[in-house]
Amino acid sequence: MRKKIIAGNWKMNMTYEEGQILTSEIVQMAQDEQLKDVSLVLNPPFPHLHVVKKLIGGAPNVFVGAQNCSDKESGAYTGEVSAPILASFGVNFVIIGHSERREYFKENNEMLTEKVKQALAAGLQPIFCCGESLDIREAGTHEPNVKFQLTDSLFELNAEEISKVTIAYEPIWAIGTGKTASAEQAQEMHAAIRKHLASKYGKEVADSISILYGGSMKPSNAAELLAKPDVDGGLIGGASLKSRDFIDIAKSY
Repeated sequence: MRKKIIAGNWKMNMTYEEGQILTSEIVQMAQDEQLKDVSLVLNPPFPHLHVVKKLIGGAPNVFVGAQNCSDKESGAYTGEVSAPILASFGVNFVIIGHSERREYFKENNEMLTEKVKQALAAGLQPIFCCGESLDIREAGTHEPNVKFQLTDSLFELNAEEISKVTIAYEPIWAIGTGKTASAEQAQEMHAAIRKHLASKYGKEVADSISILYGGSMKPSNAAELLAKPDVDGGLIGGASLKSRDFIDIAKSY
């Protein structure tokens, strides 16, 4: 059975104190409201990682993730943070290839391949993002575009490695815009992604990989999206900064 994952991407938000409060609230709510079969992943900015990990403590279904890692293992790369460093701080997951990283920092498929390999070698679970912009969606080429991202960045991996990767589908036109892909549009793309993975790795492997929806999921639309057979969870932006909203999304299965 595929893992149900609700991952919160804090992006460049939350001061030290705000991050402590948010983490503590989420951990407490998850415990009080007995969220058992859903994995919650908190992905704060780098400086928060140690404290968030400490506050999570022994909570069985709450994990810490980073928003990025370097494509290099170590060395003279000022400002970068490597996968081994993240692992040494007890980080479990790492987001790779988020649309904002691709757009603002010009991360390409070749670089993302290296980041995924670095993450896996360090024992981290990559959350690999793929998706399309509004012009690609309107041109009707979104499916081949997203498939190419997967092929170019991930298909060098073997079956064992790809099984450790979580995919997050981001309809970029729905991020931070208030627009949301319909549940049907989300299911259509998630099914296409799974079918594409199966074409390379076989149905059994493809069926084991969790595919998250990353386009403005919130409490009001989470149940409809998560009810779809190929939508296994969410990569949550704005709603992850409010503990009640984040937990309510996780309770929407």
